[in-house]
Amino acid sequence: MTKFCSQCGSQITDAARFCNKCGAQLQPAAQTTSPNAATYTAPTANYQTPPNYQQQYQQPGQANQAGQPGQPGYGQMPYQQPYRPPFQPTAAGELKPNIAGALCYPLSFITGILFLVLTPYSRDRFVRFHAFQSIFLFAAYIGLSIAMGIISHILPWPFSWMISSVPRLLWLAGTVWTMYQAYKGEKFKLPVIGDLAETQADRV
Repeated sequence: MTKFCSQCGSQITDAARFCNKCGAQLQPAAQTTSPNAATYTAPTANYQTPPNYQQQYQQPGQANQAGQPGQPGYGQMPYQQPYRPPFQPTAAGELKPNIAGALCYPLSFITGILFLVLTPYSRDRFVRFHAFQSIFLFAAYIGLSIAMGIISHILPWPFSWMISSVPRLLWLAGTVWTMYQAYKGEKFKLPVIGDLAETQADRV
């Protein structure tokens, strides 16, 4: 390996301790490198500690890491409302959805409209369905009663009485059965009007 003097740059031998040209004492570092050689400096690593991606959930009113109550801090997810299972009241004195759904039928369209207006029952899809079905059941009863009343006028008395009683019996049986199904938490659909009630409940 060729060596050079650190003072004058002259070429020297491996075993020499003094430069033959300028007489400078040779240093071990000067014997291995050239004065014109570039010195390489390794860059300093600038690594940052990765953030903590573990999700933490904050309860309402609890102070976060930033020290501000009610606001999510670093590495935290905003508080989410826990899932409410079916037929569980959300506040004291509030009816369960199955009870509210059953109460949509006793006074037919009156209770049906009432539960469509009252909050929070108007936001519950289960209650809305039974409220609309109660209204449509009463409308079907009125329409069928008018049709059967017209037919009963052209029939003899025993048959006219039986024909005119059919809508009332169907309405009573339908009301009792749908109340029972709603109380059990079932969305029982009556023929024709059940599909209409479901469509209306989805639109609201």
